[in-house]
Amino acid sequence: MVTAAQPATTSTFSPLTTWDGWQQFVDTPHAPARDAGDQEWTLEQREDYHARFVVLKTPAMDTISIAVRRLLLLNRGQQGGARRGLIISGPATTGKTTAMQQLGRTVELADRRRHPNQDGRLPVLFITVPPSSTPKMLISEFARFLGLPALERMNQIQITNAVCELLCELSTQLVLVDDVHLMDTRSRAGAETSDQLKYLGERIPATFVYSGIDVESSPLLTGVRGSQLAGRFKIVRNQPLRYGSAADKQIWHDLVHSMDSALRLRHHRPGTLLTHAAYLHARTGGRMGSLSHLIREAALVSLLDSTEKITKKLLEQIELDTAAEQRARAPHRHRTPSQRQP
Repeated sequence: MVTAAQPATTSTFSPLTTWDGWQQFVDTPHAPARDAGDQEWTLEQREDYHARFVVLKTPAMDTISIAVRRLLLLNRGQQGGARRGLIISGPATTGKTTAMQQLGRTVELADRRRHPNQDGRLPVLFITVPPSSTPKMLISEFARFLGLPALERMNQIQITNAVCELLCELSTQLVLVDDVHLMDTRSRAGAETSDQLKYLGERIPATFVYSGIDVESSPLLTGVRGSQLAGRFKIVRNQPLRYGSAADKQIWHDLVHSMDSALRLRHHRPGTLLTHAAYLHARTGGRMGSLSHLIREAALVSLLDSTEKITKKLLEQIELDTAAEQRARAPHRHRTPSQRQP
């Protein structure tokens, strides 16, 4: 019988798509936010703190968490066949992968509390779909997470059987599959990879959560295969946050205020980020990935140049991803009201 490699105790970086990397992610809490004036808190430690910074809970993350908790209960009594799943869909840089990873971390920590001192469990598995994936490439990602040996000597069926057997033995409850938009079901390889994923969902008694860019408009949900998937999965849209109504603005202000409060810069004036909330929305288009990038890089720059404060001038000097910069430079007449800076 093929067995999984147990996670090693190591400080070496491993991607989250491996057992070691996932366990490091789950086991490593964010560094405590010490007082900015603490002289024992070194510059390097404060740089590390601001590089990781905080993960803010958005309304979409709450919706995803509630939906998955319900699905876990619903699928717990399902003996076989069409278990229900969830698709997290939305534009790039809106925080889909972050939401999925935080969801998995929460589920795993809850499982550890329910089953203390039980090392032979793997409640959560996280993989990404390889580009131009084939069924064997996909199942090999599952096997690589588990640390299965001798994959080059195993065919697709053997790897699939070994993976399914192990995940059943390890009591896996949640399977997270990122970048599902890379499966182009219009091609033979993409269609067969989609079939492989469906087959795994029937063999493994777990809840499957997919994440991808604008999945509902991708080939994944078209044709006979797409109708089967749509009949089993519900979609949660992880949209950019708006800045139109008073309620929209309050949500955005609360998130910006939380980021402002988490900063540990010695010359930072509390509330500064909140005064630039409209500007921050215009720069980032309400995308959490872009907002996180902007604030983290600005904080790190201020540490490196010893100013230790974030100003609008500094924010304007930070260059974001190309898509965010193109949106920010778009002519005013082409922007929606939520993108316009008062």
